[in-house]
Amino acid sequence: MGGLLNMTSWFERLNDWRERHLTEQQLVLILALLTGLGGAVAALILKRLIHLFQHLLTFSFDDGANYLYLVWPMVGILIAGCYVRYVLKDDIGHGVTKILYAISQRKSIIKLHNIYSSVLASSVTIGFGGSVGAEAPIVLTGSAIGSNLGRQFRLDQHSLMILLGCGATAAIAGIFKAPIAGLLFTVEVLMLDLTASSIMPLLIASVTAASVAYAVDGPSAMFSFNEPMDFNISRVPYVILLGIVGGFASLYFTRTTFWAEDRFKRISSPWTKWLCGGLFLSVAIFLLPPLYGEGYESIQHIYDGHYTEITGNSIFYDLVNYTQNDGIRHSSFAVLCVFTLLVMLAKSFATAATNGGGGCGGTFAPSLFVGNYVGFLFAYVLNSTGYIGHLPVQNFAVMGMAAVMSGVMHAPLMGVFLSAELTGRFDLFLPLLIASCVSYGTIRIFEPYSIYTRRLALKGELITHHKDKAVLTLLHLEDFVEHDYQVVHPAMKLGELVKLVAEARHNTFPVCDADGHFEGIVTLDDIRNIMFQPRLYERMTVADIMIGPLAKIHPQMNMAEVMNLFDNTNAWSLPLIDQSGQYIGMLSKSHIFKSYRSLLKDFSED
Repeated sequence: MGGLLNMTSWFERLNDWRERHLTEQQLVLILALLTGLGGAVAALILKRLIHLFQHLLTFSFDDGANYLYLVWPMVGILIAGCYVRYVLKDDIGHGVTKILYAISQRKSIIKLHNIYSSVLASSVTIGFGGSVGAEAPIVLTGSAIGSNLGRQFRLDQHSLMILLGCGATAAIAGIFKAPIAGLLFTVEVLMLDLTASSIMPLLIASVTAASVAYAVDGPSAMFSFNEPMDFNISRVPYVILLGIVGGFASLYFTRTTFWAEDRFKRISSPWTKWLCGGLFLSVAIFLLPPLYGEGYESIQHIYDGHYTEITGNSIFYDLVNYTQNDGIRHSSFAVLCVFTLLVMLAKSFATAATNGGGGCGGTFAPSLFVGNYVGFLFAYVLNSTGYIGHLPVQNFAVMGMAAVMSGVMHAPLMGVFLSAELTGRFDLFLPLLIASCVSYGTIRIFEPYSIYTRRLALKGELITHHKDKAVLTLLHLEDFVEHDYQVVHPAMKLGELVKLVAEARHNTFPVCDADGHFEGIVTLDDIRNIMFQPRLYERMTVADIMIGPLAKIHPQMNMAEVMNLFDNTNAWSLPLIDQSGQYIGMLSKSHIFKSYRSLLKDFSED
């Protein structure tokens, strides 16, 4: 206890010293460096743990059917689910969405336990075979490091948001050895603006994390090519076609993942969720082993040109690789294509089953995985027709990865640079751009939000690069309800109403019955031509002159919907009514505008 008090006292002295000697901008740069180091170390630990579990559980597997695939995935999501439910007692799923929510709430606060909890839960989930990615959990870990460092030094919200972005940048840069993609992830996916005050911390975090990863794992790219082939400009039409296919593959992946996740949310019992998710996942992996974990090994088989090896450890291996009477091993084109297609179609369901069953992981790696399979199958099938010459399958697999990632995440630049940095194929920059942009344009026709932002967008809590729209997400309806409007009753005489007008602060009067149910409004303009006619004071009542409101606001509405009502009706004040018709208060457009302008000015400053 004494040691903890001494540590707290030491930190307070350090904080006092930095307040005297360092500006906040200088401190942010130092903390960005520390966040980069922390994010890289966390990424390396997570990768080592995943590989350790996978090696211990699968090193003895042979090329044929392996029945332990029916066991390990269920055990993994059970351990992870119990850890989250009974030890953490908190939800750590959908890591990137949580970061977006923290940003949208203008708080940028990530809980302290996310520094380690996501690493532990996701390493067990993926290492035991969960068909998810490690990237979303490590992004949450990196963001938690940045956020909590900033909070310890009592930084303001703007600086906290920058450090949160530094953590996310460092996580991607560290786990993929991809500094440019890490920076673009923060810009395109987390939607943080690059300003004079944010660009340097993000660059420092990204370069630091990538440097640590290079120092520990070496300078080679994550995926390697035995014989890389140059890109021929005559193949551009096929690249465009691949981009369209990638866009629809992205749409399929996004929609089916959400559909499956919604089905799991409807199951109330966590044990039933585990049983359903675990059984589906285990059977799917037993039949289609590339679904095991992140699936990066099968991706490398494609880049090595060993296409039939992706069926290894499965019941299909002997069907794809068979020996005829001549004693020579042959491969079955049809079986391999069907197998690949099934893996692609099942990946989104396996991902949803992993998370829905209690596991912890993201959709980052699954989108990479699906993209590679889309590009591979696209070129492999076209080559088999014999009419178009030869398309380099490995090159198209890289383009497919960029296309599907761009579509799923609505991040075309990140898709391009991450694909290039993962493979070292910067010579494919032009076709990567083409495939990525076409895929992104295709999915935007049908799906306006990325797989990460869709959940928040449906709740009206999504922050965007459009500052005016972003500010609306930071405003909360309950902060603008005014209760000082004078309420009148339908039976009230005109004379009584005129006396209230002389004393009231507002020109609008909500009309409610004795039980508080809203019935209409009376405005000063409605009575201006009769309020000076005493002969009508006892003859007319409020019920005679009240009108219905131009619109009603309900508590569940977000501020974007509220402002749309004001714009569509040209009203300056509207009533807030609950579901039972009870009057709650009034909302004034001028009051909202005042806060809106103030927040917009603050939001736009560096």
